[in-house]
Amino acid sequence: MPSTPIHYIELYATDLVKTKAFYSHHFGWEFTDYGEGYTAFSKAGIDGGFELVDMPRAKGALVVLYHPDLQQIHNQLAAAGTQITVDIFSFPGGVAFILKTLAGMNWPFGPNKKQKR
Repeated sequence: MPSTPIHYIELYATDLVKTKAFYSHHFGWEFTDYGEGYTAFSKAGIDGGFELVDMPRAKGALVVLYHPDLQQIHNQLAAAGTQITVDIFSFPGGVAFILKTLAGMNWPFGPNKKQKR
């Protein structure tokens, strides 16, 4: 049976303006608005969108982000005031860290198997 890749993912955001600014500035994502309550993103490795919700969601899709220089993106996000919930750590699969999204979810950055702590 051929594999069926994920084509699109929808996530939550409590503030679409801040969400778009954050992901476009730090990660280079591009956005297209569809009304006041939804924005689609591209240039993220997979296309998707953010739905506007009124309260933070601690649970939702687990999204693992990747950057070729984990320390550099960690420093950039920390300097911008992003909440890092778990600092860079090693595990058998490589190294990673976890950030809290603007909507209140914890997303890991990694694993980067080539980098060692």
